[in-house]
Amino acid sequence: MKYYLCKYIPPRTDFLATMTVDEKDWMAQHGAYLDWLLGTGKIIAHGPVMDPAGGYGVSLYQIADDEEIETLTSSDPIVQNGAGHYEHHPMLHLKHRG
Repeated sequence: MKYYLCKYIPPRTDFLATMTVDEKDWMAQHGAYLDWLLGTGKIIAHGPVMDPAGGYGVSLYQIADDEEIETLTSSDPIVQNGAGHYEHHPMLHLKHRG
């Protein structure tokens, strides 16, 4: 298994407060996509971080050795629509409550 902390970086620091109608729709799709990955076990946890300097999203991934994290994050509807990008941070392991 491979483990990652992935940080979703929105297109602007005030993104949550200034989303357009399209961006709100893409964010709903983004949430559904992450929930689907959570249901498959590829994501262990995800959610928004309310940083005063600018919010962002965090996801903890646990994926098979033959999977590529970039494939999963580039398939996120918010990224496919050009509204932000991900940083990928490999982890040595990930312990969690089952």
